[in-house]
Amino acid sequence: MVLLGLLVTGLPPDRWPLSADDRITRAFAAHRGPFADGVTHWLSAVASTEGVVGVTLVAVVALLVLPRAPRWTEAVFLGASVAAQSAVFLTVTLCVERPRPDVPHLDAAPPTSSFPSGHVGASLALYGGLATLALTRMRGPWRYVTATLLLLVPPAVGLSRVYRGMHHPTDVAGGLLNGTLTLLVMAWVFLSARTPATPTVTGSATAPAAAPGSAAVPAARGTGRRAVVVRHPHSCGDELARRVRAALHDRGYTDQHWTETSAERPCGALAEECAASETALVVVCGGDGTVRACADVAVATGHPLVLVPCGTGNLLARNLGLPTDPATALDAALDGAEFRIDAGRVSGDGLAPTRFTVMTGAGFDAAMVRDASPGLKARVGWAAYALSASRHLGDPRMRLSVSVDGGRPRRRRARMVVVGNVGALQGGLELLPGARPDSGRLEVVLFDPRGATGWLAAAGHLAARTVRGRTPAAQAPGAATGRTGGTGPAGGREARGSLEYFSGTRIDIRFAGAQPREVDGDTFPEGTRLTAEAEPGALRVRLPRAPGTGERLPATGSTDTRLAPHH
Repeated sequence: MVLLGLLVTGLPPDRWPLSADDRITRAFAAHRGPFADGVTHWLSAVASTEGVVGVTLVAVVALLVLPRAPRWTEAVFLGASVAAQSAVFLTVTLCVERPRPDVPHLDAAPPTSSFPSGHVGASLALYGGLATLALTRMRGPWRYVTATLLLLVPPAVGLSRVYRGMHHPTDVAGGLLNGTLTLLVMAWVFLSARTPATPTVTGSATAPAAAPGSAAVPAARGTGRRAVVVRHPHSCGDELARRVRAALHDRGYTDQHWTETSAERPCGALAEECAASETALVVVCGGDGTVRACADVAVATGHPLVLVPCGTGNLLARNLGLPTDPATALDAALDGAEFRIDAGRVSGDGLAPTRFTVMTGAGFDAAMVRDASPGLKARVGWAAYALSASRHLGDPRMRLSVSVDGGRPRRRRARMVVVGNVGALQGGLELLPGARPDSGRLEVVLFDPRGATGWLAAAGHLAARTVRGRTPAAQAPGAATGRTGGTGPAGGREARGSLEYFSGTRIDIRFAGAQPREVDGDTFPEGTRLTAEAEPGALRVRLPRAPGTGERLPATGSTDTRLAPHH
C-alpha cells in the first residue's frame, strides 16, 4: 500500500489516472445539490471513526451474547479486521503525503494524507466482515441478500467521499484495496480452521444421531420403500440429517440405509447397498464431489438420484434449478418428477476413467481448486476460492492442442481449459453459455486473458453476458468448430481473444507439459492428457422441474422421461 501510494503521488498531474482524478472531483463539485448533500453526509457519518467503532462494538457484543453460544472466533475476526485496516491506513498516511482534492470540502479535513481513503477502508473491513459472517452463519437465500446489501455500503461511501471533495477516485480505490486485502488476511487467519467433524455414523443401516433437543424420527426397518442415503459428515450436520430422514419417512421411504463418505470411499458403501437389495432411491447429501462419486455408481446401477446440496459450490444443483437450501431442495425433488440428464466420462494419464456431472478442466481453475483451504471453504463457502485464485493470476500460459469429435488438433495457448456438462458458476456466471445437462454434448472453453487488462476484460465480458442473459447461437449436431457466444469475429474468440468455445461429444486435449487437473471440484494428479466423452441421458435424477425451464412439474411416481435436446 505504501509503494502504491508513492507511485500515485509520484506521477505527473497530467498523466492518467491523476488527470481523470481531477476531472471527476471537479464534475462532482459542480453538480452538488441539497438532496445529494444530505445523502452523502449520512454515508460519511456511517463510515466515520465514531460510526465504524460504534457498529463494530455492537456487532462484537452481539456475537458474544448470542443465545446458543458465544461466537468468539467471529467476534475476534470482525474486530481484528477493523483494527488491522486502521493500522495499515495510519502507516500509509505516515509515509505518503497527498493533498485533498482542490475543490470545496463539505467535511472537516483530518490532518492525514488523502491516500488511501480511511472511510472506505474502514467501511469495507466492517461491512465486508459482516457480509462474510452473514454468508457463514445465516441460512437460506436471505443470507445472499443480506451480504449483497452490506457489500453495497463501501462503494456508496466511496462515491460520497468523492462527491464531498474529501478524496480523489484513486484514494477510494486505495481504500477498497486496503479493506479487501485486510479481510482476506483476517479470514485466512481466523476463519480457516477446520470445523469439528460431525459424530460418525457407524454402519450403513444406522440412522444419524438426532440433533440435541430434537425428536428422533422412528424408522421401521423392512417396511415401505428402500432408500440409500449417502452423507458427507462435514457438509451434512445432524440437524439436516434429521430433516432428511423425516422427509423421506413422510413419503414412505421408511426402510432407510445411511452410509458416510470418507477420503478413501467418497460415496461410502453405496455400491454395496445398491447391490444388496432392491433400492428405490439414492439420496446424496453433500457437494459436487460427493454427487460425482455417487453418480458413477448410479449410472452403472440405474438408480435415480435425489440431490441435497450442502457442499461448497453445489453447481449441479444450481444448474438443475434446485433451491439453495438443502432441506427445501430435498422436498422439491421428492415432490417432482424423474428426468434423465447427461453425464461425462473423463480419463487421462494417471487419471482412471471416472464420470463427472458438472465440469472438468486443467490449468488455472484446477490450481485454484487444489490450493483452496478446506477450512476456509467450510467457513465461507465458494468465496474461499477467491484467495486461492489470487495466487495463480500470474501462472504461465499452457501450450495445448484440442481435438473435437476426432477432428484435427487445434494448437492453442491458454490459462485454463474447461469442459462442461453444465455452464453456470456461482452467482449465475455463465462460463459455458451453450451447455445444457440434456443436450447430449459437452461444451469447451479456452480461457486466455493477457495481463491485468485481459483479466478485467474477460471478467467484465462474462459478467455483462450473464446480466444480459445472452447465450450463443445454437450449433447443429455434430459440428465441431470454434464458436462464439453469439457475437464475435470468426475463429470462436470473445473478449479480445480471451475466450474460445467448442462443442462436441468427445474432447481430446493434450498439454505440452504436466498440468493440474480437476473433476467436479476434486483435484487429480498433474498430467499431459485429458479426454472427455458425453454419455447422453446416462443419469436419472428427480427434479422439481425440467432442466432449463421455469415450469414446475406435477408430482409423480418414478417416471423415465428424457427431455429432447434443445438445438
